[in-house]
Amino acid sequence: MFDSIFKFLQTGGIFMIPLGICSIISLTIMLERSFALRRNQIMSSRLTSLVSEMHGGGAFAHIQAASEGDHSPLSRLILNCIHQLPFSKYENTESLQTKARAEISLMERGLVILEIIVGIAPLLGLLGTIAGLITIFGDVSGTGQIANQGAQIARGIAEALNTTVAGLVVAIPSLIAHSILSKKVEGYAVEMENICMELLSKLYTASR
Repeated sequence: MFDSIFKFLQTGGIFMIPLGICSIISLTIMLERSFALRRNQIMSSRLTSLVSEMHGGGAFAHIQAASEGDHSPLSRLILNCIHQLPFSKYENTESLQTKARAEISLMERGLVILEIIVGIAPLLGLLGTIAGLITIFGDVSGTGQIANQGAQIARGIAEALNTTVAGLVVAIPSLIAHSILSKKVEGYAVEMENICMELLSKLYTASR
């Protein structure tokens, strides 16, 4: 099995090296973002419950204390809402939106690299295949015995196509991961927006 894999990589030529680097980077980002985007890392159920249970006109000190000890994107947005309470609701909302964009950008960290890999991996594979075909037909034209080298040409073409296969093998999981992780970030963003807008509504009911 390992001999077959090694032969597959070896016959792919020099373009297997950047494809291998792309695969390592892609796998690293997928694992890191999957760990970082776990729900309890983004928004704790405790904070969500505290905001939901808060009544307009009620105290918010316990929510502030819980947020200060949480260190999640949601907790930072909640603290931003509380710290901007002396300003008008409109100004607070504007500040919240700015902070939310920064938090979403942090959650999306690395996803743009996945997107780039999705684009370049198949192109690298295709480039490797074309380079291999050029070499094959260049060698055959030099000998002038195309008719007698059919089997050798077919084997060479099959080996040249290895880079195309490798490019797709790298790109397809990267595309799936990018789609899933992007959807997850989008879902978290909507949830956090709803929670924070609910909190703002209750905070300004309390401040009247």
